[in-house]
Amino acid sequence: MRIISGIHKGRRLTAPKNLPVRPTTDMAKEALFNILNNTYYFDEISVIDLFSGTGNISFEFASRGCEKITAVDTHYACVKYISETSKQLDFTIDTLKADVYKFLEKSPSKATVIFADPPYDFDQEKFQKIIDLVFNNNLLEDVLKHCSENTRLCIAVDITLPNEQIQTKTVGDWRNTKINLNKKPCIFLIGN
Repeated sequence: MRIISGIHKGRRLTAPKNLPVRPTTDMAKEALFNILNNTYYFDEISVIDLFSGTGNISFEFASRGCEKITAVDTHYACVKYISETSKQLDFTIDTLKADVYKFLEKSPSKATVIFADPPYDFDQEKFQKIIDLVFNNNLLEDVLKHCSENTRLCIAVDITLPNEQIQTKTVGDWRNTKINLNKKPCIFLIGN
């Protein structure tokens, strides 16, 4: 895996082979960050990276200047790898070994961006539960102060189900935008 931009641009990271993950591809990550790069000042936002795995997304945010990142995963080896790599790169990523649902139910923290990249075998009900917990617990912060001019605020939910089966919760003038990340279920929530 590779950090695409920021202070560690081009740096390759090698996660242990025994981690139960497959990192987001460079192409998918680049598509995601092209959208975000034109929307946010990274040094002013906070991020929650759910199902963080290798920390690929967290490392990219940190390299681009984000200092408030929480990486959540259930696997000890993943959390340990993210924590150790974060220290080596002098990033301020808080790592947490926790069940994502329990974390969302009890989290006192809000974030500008909540990124969830669940396992491939994730079903629609589990997927929807994440969205519901984020909204019911008011975990997205007001991001107007973090955005560049003329920003279109949105929730992006990318899943491989047909459009008529996608159920997202919208509030106010939220818009739905889809991005294809590895052609697998992925939730990308941006606050308003």
